[in-house]
Amino acid sequence: MMMWQFVIVAISAVLSCYIYSFTILPPLPQLHLKYWGPGNEKPDDQSIRPFRIRFPESDIIQLKNRLNSTRSLSHPLENSNFQYGFNTYYMNDLLDFWITEYNWTEREAYLNKFPQYITEIGGLDLHFVHVKPNPSQVKGKEVLPLLLIHGWPSIPSEFFHLIPLLTTPHPNVDFLFEVIIPSLPGFGFSKSPSKKGLNAAEMGLILDELMERLSFESYHIHTEDIGSAIGMALSILRPDRVRGFHSTLCVPFTLKSMFYTVLSTLFPRIFVEEPRREMFAKQWSFWIEETGYLHMQSTKPDTVGVALTDSPAGFAAYTLEKVLTGENKQAKFLPDGGLKDLNKLEVLDNIMVLWLTKTVTSSLRIYAENFNSGYFIGLGIYQYPINVPSACVWFKDEIAYFPQIAVEASFSNLLSFNLYPKGGHFAALNEPKLLSDDIWNFIKILRRKTDQRICLRSNITSHG
Repeated sequence: MMMWQFVIVAISAVLSCYIYSFTILPPLPQLHLKYWGPGNEKPDDQSIRPFRIRFPESDIIQLKNRLNSTRSLSHPLENSNFQYGFNTYYMNDLLDFWITEYNWTEREAYLNKFPQYITEIGGLDLHFVHVKPNPSQVKGKEVLPLLLIHGWPSIPSEFFHLIPLLTTPHPNVDFLFEVIIPSLPGFGFSKSPSKKGLNAAEMGLILDELMERLSFESYHIHTEDIGSAIGMALSILRPDRVRGFHSTLCVPFTLKSMFYTVLSTLFPRIFVEEPRREMFAKQWSFWIEETGYLHMQSTKPDTVGVALTDSPAGFAAYTLEKVLTGENKQAKFLPDGGLKDLNKLEVLDNIMVLWLTKTVTSSLRIYAENFNSGYFIGLGIYQYPINVPSACVWFKDEIAYFPQIAVEASFSNLLSFNLYPKGGHFAALNEPKLLSDDIWNFIKILRRKTDQRICLRSNITSHG
């Protein structure tokens, strides 16, 4: 055998062993719901209690006093737009809007427009919005429970535009949705954990317990942002309960997926869909430029949390800068950073709730609990493929994109993969119709395939 032939055989053997290793996985970790409250474990109060958002007037007055007492801000550099962060000229305009035009009484009524509840799970009070379709519209249709999981810096109201689009029946469709939107532990009105380790998998178990407490034997999931990590972990750990997984941020983590992601980076013309090639090529430098916040929140959330909890203006600047970038990757080059396209009322709702509930720091910790070697590598949940029926939808300015070949290597039962030429990271806020239509279409595909399997099994049985 010639030397070059030997080299080719050796490389082929190594690659074959590496690819074969993708299929060899240790047993899936067996996780159980833990106690996250203060002190020693005690039984949960399993009652489901109605809840309404209501802050004392003194809290609102104190907030306005703090806003009015904001120190003079430094001048931005000439022609820098938002490239150094939130432009302070526009920050002054935003503070003026917040003080003079943002009406908390009206916004509180908006945040209370849908039924909300509190129940205790794992020693933590868990807040959630629960909306059922109008009983008069249910006749002859199956009502499907749909769990919506938000990310950071979001609260359930981010999904409010979706609710009527999901709970109102479509013509000639035999199902509609019942929507459940929890506030993640440590966000807003859900209690913060007292113990370390409440990562995406553990949060998933809490949300699964919520769905069981609401008497759902199975359910579908839609996720966004870091909520996708929770939904993915839940789909891996509870495939008997999760009937379908839909997400705007399907991040493929299996070894095989990572292998295809590397290949896609090296050979984008072969592996990356044409509409996303340019975005895929540029996103690596984008991540380096725009993910400093992720590193801080993943390593020292309590330090940055002190500043953001003490200063509502600081928290607003910190949050809005990431929201603007998530909606438009070119925002930092615009004179106003994209503020003219932003619904300031809805973004300020998020900021108000997290700041008034003093959960700024605890909301940041979701990153520290997930982006660490103990969870991500040690527990290794994401090395397992997601076998439940799945759908991935990508909006134009999503903060990350992965080619379909890489996604399919993590989502083994991928039924839908759609690319949209508009929208961004917060699609539920800014493209609710497009997003809701994608959810409807995914469930139609899923039910059609389920019916086909039932029919096939029936035919096999009848001809047996």
